[in-house]
Amino acid sequence: MASESRLYSFSPETKDKLRKFRLGTSRAKDPQAIIYVIDSKNQEIRPDDDQIYSKMEDVADELPESSPRFILLSYPLTLGSGRLSVPYVLLYYLPENCNPSLRMLYAGAVELMRSTAEVNRVLEVHEEDDIISIESRLQGDD
Repeated sequence: MASESRLYSFSPETKDKLRKFRLGTSRAKDPQAIIYVIDSKNQEIRPDDDQIYSKMEDVADELPESSPRFILLSYPLTLGSGRLSVPYVLLYYLPENCNPSLRMLYAGAVELMRSTAEVNRVLEVHEEDDIISIESRLQGDD
């Protein structure tokens, strides 16, 4: 953890946004997602834009075809037992045709992003369909 925190950084604003997102989405009725990017110039992890997505199709449309991203996701769903659950997960988007240096950049930051965002689970996704159909993965893992 110590070496990762020296390589990558979060601005105070980003840390504050992470905390507010985590606390603010626990009662949301719709999925809430934010896409995060690593700025390769200064290794800062920051939101790609200030957009909060509520449709997984919109998230999938925003992702680049050959560059990784982190997606923070709060996804309300009803379990088979009828109980409401709101998994808060980190989607690690790693497209198959990803640039190797970017792959390494993001691989080194996964654990720091997970712990800073206070997420319990990281799910690796490789293509748009993985994101659009994420509900089935979330249902199956509870």
